[in-house]
Amino acid sequence: MLNIHPRFKFNGHPYSNPKLRQLAYDLIKEGEDYEKSIGNFLADWLDSNTSITVQTSGSTGKPKSISLKKAQMVNSALATGEFFDLKAGERALLCLPTEYIAGKMMLVRAIVLGLELDSVNPTSQPMAGNSKSYDFVAMVPLQLENSLDALHQIKTLIIGGAPMSHTLKAQVQAQAQDGMAAIFETYGMTETITHVAVRLRLPARSLSGGRSATGLGRSFVALPNVQFSTDDRGCLIIDAPNVADGPVVTNDFVKLLSNTEFEWLGRYDNIINSGGVKLVPEQIEAKLMPIIGSRFFLGGIPDDKLGQKLVLLVEGKVDSENLLTKIKSLKTIQKFEVPKEIIQVPKFMETGNGKVMRRETVATL
Repeated sequence: MLNIHPRFKFNGHPYSNPKLRQLAYDLIKEGEDYEKSIGNFLADWLDSNTSITVQTSGSTGKPKSISLKKAQMVNSALATGEFFDLKAGERALLCLPTEYIAGKMMLVRAIVLGLELDSVNPTSQPMAGNSKSYDFVAMVPLQLENSLDALHQIKTLIIGGAPMSHTLKAQVQAQAQDGMAAIFETYGMTETITHVAVRLRLPARSLSGGRSATGLGRSFVALPNVQFSTDDRGCLIIDAPNVADGPVVTNDFVKLLSNTEFEWLGRYDNIINSGGVKLVPEQIEAKLMPIIGSRFFLGGIPDDKLGQKLVLLVEGKVDSENLLTKIKSLKTIQKFEVPKEIIQVPKFMETGNGKVMRRETVATL
């Protein structure tokens, strides 16, 4: 039987194993939709099975169900607690949907580490009307964007699900002040039970173990008991024996700095071969972020001469001619990195938890 930390609280109330089972039943029977999801997970977590079935988000392929060992989920929670120096009795906020692993793991961390967890409806404005202070919170970028005025209420904030845009980073930087949240971007996936590495965004401070990071760090640092290597494509291999049964081979291009640190460059399956030149969209997108305010990404569409033509997809309306002029004027942009066409898309296709589906969006053109 999995133990419940004696300091664990949910929405202000302590729970033993029998009481938590009753809570799960009550949430499933009488709760709102997001609460039913919490109840379903708690019921699964407390049953006699040694593993639990979770759904991937589908951001890098079709959504699928995979089985994770509960013991490995506990190990992941312990690693997070060690890295961020979380202590029993500290307060945390669950504002992510528990249909996916990120939300589930906030519950596991609270149960295992003895955190006092509050739950709210996982909307785009999770801190609206909330004056409480929290030691540990996980959000997606959109939630952070809508919570900038509440950063003084959070001690440590981790961001996952999608990269932070240049605009959002600038907004966070402008909010920088004493006492505001230390914000970390995370790297991980369902198969590694959420994050196996983090990078500090703001403000500069010492990481666990005395490691330092700049306020706008470029590299991801491994959590405890995690090591990295690369394959012959230059893609990341994750060795995390406490949370995965074997090495996890990814499709992420990285620059390996050591066996515990890397810089993320882009996705192997997003590469565009245009006239024999291999383009990594994410690297070019980083150059375009300062001049494009709305969501965008680069894709490749079939072309008779080039094989694939580099195009820029922008969500919503934009002055394409003016934008293209701005792109060409950037000193950091190479000639072959200038998109051949700018395509306006009313709304990008998304996964259930808000990640942009690049291939599917391009396929609709």
